[in-house]
Amino acid sequence: MSRIGKMPIPVPQGTEVRIEGNRVTVKGPKGELACEFHPDMLIEMEDENLLVKRPSDTGPHRSLHGLTRSLLANMVEGVTQGFEKNLEIQGVGYRAVAKGADIELTLGFSHPVLVKAPEGIEFELVTPTKIRVKGIDKQKVGQMAAKIRALRKPDPYKGKGVRYAGEYVRRKAGKTAV
Repeated sequence: MSRIGKMPIPVPQGTEVRIEGNRVTVKGPKGELACEFHPDMLIEMEDENLLVKRPSDTGPHRSLHGLTRSLLANMVEGVTQGFEKNLEIQGVGYRAVAKGADIELTLGFSHPVLVKAPEGIEFELVTPTKIRVKGIDKQKVGQMAAKIRALRKPDPYKGKGVRYAGEYVRRKAGKTAV
């Protein structure tokens, strides 16, 4: 049996879970998330815990079991605590400026790049070179952080660019004079 799929998901106080067939809605202090899961997966509520059960031990059902449980756990965690990704900007003159809910990045291009915050995502500037992407949907937070990083990936020669906090960038040696 799946080690991840068989683990119960504890539902904290103040969090409401509604199960309607294969659609699950989780409502908590930070917001509300809804998702439709595969019809084969059976989702039940028992003693303030969510349980995911599968009909058989076939390969597709085993993989769906763990996936469904992980997605549900992320929904519960998102509406109670939320998710965040931290980004660092490195390079001379590279910085970020808050423009309302959006951010404007100066990344060495001939023009500043405006990044609009999609619904459910908010940006927080810790310093002009540190950005925090926050939200209740783990997938949206990760996707938005990846889009910002893709604007100017870390350069392997000088290390300039946007990187995740704590990300190691392998440096290459440049050309050597003969």
